[in-house]
Amino acid sequence: MIDGEWRYDAAQVHTDDDGGEFVREETSFRDWIAGTRRGPDDVVDDGPEPEAGRYHLYVSYACPWAHRTLLMRALKGLEEAITVDVVAPVRNDDGWEFDPAADGATPDSLYGSDYLREVYAEADPDYTGRVTVPVLWDRREQTVVNNESAEIMRMLDTAFDAHAENDVSLYPEGVRERVDRTIDDVYGSVNNGVYRAGFADSQAAYAEAVEDLFRAFESWNETLADQRYLVGERLTEADVAMFTTLYRFDEVYNTHFKCNVRRVVDYPNLWGYAREIYQLPGVAETCNLEHIKQHYYRSHPSVNPTGIVARGPDVDWEEPHRRGDLPGGPPEGLAHG
Repeated sequence: MIDGEWRYDAAQVHTDDDGGEFVREETSFRDWIAGTRRGPDDVVDDGPEPEAGRYHLYVSYACPWAHRTLLMRALKGLEEAITVDVVAPVRNDDGWEFDPAADGATPDSLYGSDYLREVYAEADPDYTGRVTVPVLWDRREQTVVNNESAEIMRMLDTAFDAHAENDVSLYPEGVRERVDRTIDDVYGSVNNGVYRAGFADSQAAYAEAVEDLFRAFESWNETLADQRYLVGERLTEADVAMFTTLYRFDEVYNTHFKCNVRRVVDYPNLWGYAREIYQLPGVAETCNLEHIKQHYYRSHPSVNPTGIVARGPDVDWEEPHRRGDLPGGPPEGLAHG
């Protein structure tokens, strides 16, 4: 949007002018809920209060950034405290759409909007910026609190304990600095790495992204040979961030984004680790592979002009993960399904 008006040409994928490398634009709304532990020694003391029923998430099942907020909501047990609306999987020229006729999608329960851009306009009629998911919405102030996924994830994890049904912390004392470093590392090489490969506009930019990605996969596969999770024996936010990319990888990124050096299933430790997270209570309910495949293969005409959706592969996420012999396990309050 530019000055509150929708401009499809402004929503296209951007690469740098010199090397053809994909450039992800900054998100625009960056407020914090009071009580959020923003960093190891940084607790937010000024912001909207973390009240049950006050906040609403706008998400896409297809989007890995939105998926991490749905995962955190499920792992914490915040389904009753924070409501959700889901956009349709295919993003067309008008952006993210509310189309309850699409299986698994919902209407906009707050404003009856046809498109997510209308929700952004409710927050700021003169808004200029990208219209993205996830969105954490404040019903009372009728505005966007934040649309940066890592920050929303942190708020749900650390500010809403009084309203959470599960006594779970994924930013535990003693490893917070490691969690932050790992989230940053995973973002650069893996989470954003697949996009750097898929949207690269030059062979050199693509090659660099793919090399970074698979170097990271090799390293994490080796680490996970004798370590339960990315930061040790406890599930953390870093694992949530990693999982959403792994879940999409073999079905979409391997083919659609040309990340085809290997699949996740070819890395035994990484694949078992991913299955363990998938099999935690509540996680599978946040995973919608149909939305994911419809979105990627039909929403990126520059990558897949025909819009044909690839058929395979058939990945068995219910296969036993065999990680139980390693030290550690899921947080108290969570058990394997």
